[in-house]
Amino acid sequence: MKKRRIIVAVTLIISLLTVFIINENSASALSKYGSSGSEVTQIQQKLSSLGFYNGAIDGVYGTKTKNAVIEFQKSCGLTPDGIAGSQTLNYLGLSSSSNNYSFTQSEIDLLARTISAEARGEPYEGQVAVGAVILNRIEHPSFPNTLAGVIYQNGAFSCIDDGQINEPVYESSKRAAVDAMNGWDPSGGAIYYYNPVTATSKWIRSRPIIVTIGAHVFCL
Repeated sequence: MKKRRIIVAVTLIISLLTVFIINENSASALSKYGSSGSEVTQIQQKLSSLGFYNGAIDGVYGTKTKNAVIEFQKSCGLTPDGIAGSQTLNYLGLSSSSNNYSFTQSEIDLLARTISAEARGEPYEGQVAVGAVILNRIEHPSFPNTLAGVIYQNGAFSCIDDGQINEPVYESSKRAAVDAMNGWDPSGGAIYYYNPVTATSKWIRSRPIIVTIGAHVFCL
């Protein structure tokens, strides 16, 4: 009886270790050299759109993909290890944790007010993109992890400083806030945007550009 219990215990330990190894490999299989799959394809597509990758979009994490990841990591100030871990995926706008944040009505109103102040007169897609940038910052390690924290962060948005956030809110901005909160991100994962006509910061102009919508350039 005692021997049987020992055998059962050993079998259980082996099974648990096997599950752990499988889960561990699954968690990292699509994020490093030698792996393949749809996530690798997404990484290659995003790196290609940012100008870091010019190889085949084949879903295979080979040398070119690894080198592109390293260059992207360097540009973002990340550790250039060539592994597309959670932080690198966050910077690429490919984080699996996106849209897990639950919003209150007051937060929806705050986002709509900010979008209206920052992007009134912009195409509807551009308004949604501004909202998406704000939401992307919540998930990003370099910014506060609440909506109010992101919006009211010192120097983050000019509408806070010049009082435009208190202006009447456009109806389109209310819809844009809801669309952004429902997961639409025309910015492609951007965490910054600027107007190239008025922007004077050399730093913001040095950021990797993802897309231009209306008068705004969206970047990382």
